[in-house]
Amino acid sequence: MYIIEDGRAPNPRRVRIFLAEKNIDVECRQIDINELDQKDAAFSRLNPLQRVPILVLDDGRVISESVAICRYFEALNPDPPLMGQTPLEQAVIEMWNRRMELNLLMPIAQVFRHTHPAMAEMEVPQVPAWAEANRPRVQEALEIMETQLAMQPFIAGDSYSIADITGLVAVQFMKPARIPLEDSLVNVGRWLQEIAGRPSSIA
Repeated sequence: MYIIEDGRAPNPRRVRIFLAEKNIDVECRQIDINELDQKDAAFSRLNPLQRVPILVLDDGRVISESVAICRYFEALNPDPPLMGQTPLEQAVIEMWNRRMELNLLMPIAQVFRHTHPAMAEMEVPQVPAWAEANRPRVQEALEIMETQLAMQPFIAGDSYSIADITGLVAVQFMKPARIPLEDSLVNVGRWLQEIAGRPSSIA
């Protein structure tokens, strides 16, 4: 069993942090998405969407999509729980993880992909206006996050979860996307300092 990834990309990092929190060691094999390795025939047979990461199981079956990979390992190794235990916890964590993914990480990625010169070959065409359209969406998501973190220590409640992992990767991805984190977001700042200090954050 092994993971194919590009260690610089945000979605593989979500999986690595998840595995580090669970103290699970899985071999990671690197490709270079800047060199378009994900578009070669061998990788495309494993994942026709040509995206990382993918998990290749011992029997050759493949799981793609970062949350699906995390869910697989959560089922195999439920402690510590990062996706909830009760039906309500699971639903709330899923809700907030989706919000972090769709409303924060994705708009940040759109800003990055449509402005950064290194993305020119992967994002054809680059549309700077689309990047600018996504900047306010990032701020809207951060304001929602700020309100949530004013009421509780972690994004989905009183316990660290996959929603915090997605949120961390998203907020730290703002730097290469050249999106500033406003000082007024004091609760996001408090949360970021705490989450970024966890040993798993360097995975």
